[in-house]
Amino acid sequence: MIASTLAAGVVPSALATRAYAAGSDRIKIGLIGCGGRGTGAAAHSLSTGRDAVLWAMADAFPDRLRISHSSLMRGKAGKSNVEQGSGFGNAIDVPPERQYVGLDAYRKIIDSDVDLVILTGPPGYRPLHFEAAVNAGKHVFMEKPLASDAHGVRRILASGEKARQANLKVGVGLQRHHQDIYLEAMKRIHGGEIGRIVSMRCFWNTGFPAKTAMPREEMTELQYQVRNWYFFDWLSGDHICEQHIHNLDVCNWAFGDHPVRAEGMGGRQVRTDKKYGNIFDHHAVNYEYADGTILHSYCRQIPGCSKLVAEQIVGTQGVAELSTTRCALSSGDKTIWESPRRRGKDYQSPYQVEWNALMKAVVEDTPHHEVDYSASSTMTAILGRLATYSGKTVEWDEAMASEKVMTTDAESWDAPAPIQPLDDGSYAIAKPGETKVL
Repeated sequence: MIASTLAAGVVPSALATRAYAAGSDRIKIGLIGCGGRGTGAAAHSLSTGRDAVLWAMADAFPDRLRISHSSLMRGKAGKSNVEQGSGFGNAIDVPPERQYVGLDAYRKIIDSDVDLVILTGPPGYRPLHFEAAVNAGKHVFMEKPLASDAHGVRRILASGEKARQANLKVGVGLQRHHQDIYLEAMKRIHGGEIGRIVSMRCFWNTGFPAKTAMPREEMTELQYQVRNWYFFDWLSGDHICEQHIHNLDVCNWAFGDHPVRAEGMGGRQVRTDKKYGNIFDHHAVNYEYADGTILHSYCRQIPGCSKLVAEQIVGTQGVAELSTTRCALSSGDKTIWESPRRRGKDYQSPYQVEWNALMKAVVEDTPHHEVDYSASSTMTAILGRLATYSGKTVEWDEAMASEKVMTTDAESWDAPAPIQPLDDGSYAIAKPGETKVL
């Protein structure tokens, strides 16, 4: 796995952590990024059975914060253990003075007396937000991907090492690591039930994404891009990072390491309007691991096509077919193992289980650090994007060392956006064979 570039040193005194608020048994939570995923994460954080309160909220845009707060108050967010419509009672205590708006709103939450922060803003800002949270001694839950470029991955790793030294608990939203059927499948794969892995395939093939492009209206260029963050590679990393990271993460998990190089192709076949920013609508990547094992990776967002979100691990003695609804191992015509069907009370949402694990670690002060493998999987997705954008074979070590910075730490809407529109209002699209990515 990739190693942190942080030099060993003394942990700053500001990082001296506490389990939760001094003089109180209640864990105060701050939400940074009030979109659908952030709102769901907040709901799960309040549904662990621990004494927790949503204490502060922040978003770049006031309407997102308002909608999120209203949804949580009505109990309409997330697959929580709270009966829908009943709300969370006194588990939400976010008066107007603890509702922060703007690019600098994250600092106001981190500088407050919250104990744990949820980082669910655009991935391009994740390294900045995580760095600030760790430096302030806060426990963290952050969504994937962890960055949109290699510079951001290195920044995440450096902050992650600080968090480890300071005994801060860090959870990451790669929830398959907390799903029972994946855990059992991996136990069997790593136990040798399908033999040595010789090849892998993974897919995130769907229709249009759930995100909708918002009109420009009266916004600065930076506001427009952040509002439509999914469709700009510096903010989302492209959908190979935003969604397909889940499948790539599973393959790295099964193999026990990351690839060493990638070669691929991709483009914009259907989603070509300028309102879709500069990301592709399909990627196909061949990843190669150190021993020559190949991972064939496909992600596509084109309506009317076959849909599949799954992973296949091929071994010398069998095959593992994995998905969030069913996992199975087979050898020839023989089923070695198949996950049971679980419904109703038998089903435990991995989104909730990952939060149960994090909050247990906070309360009981046990180790919980999900940064390293998540950073490795983030970089795997970035590596694939670099290969599809350039049309070249890209080496892991070269990509990981890249000094190219795609993002901005700007906290003013008047700051320039990292990419600028062309004369017709569209954005330059990567051209394989011409675009230089390193």
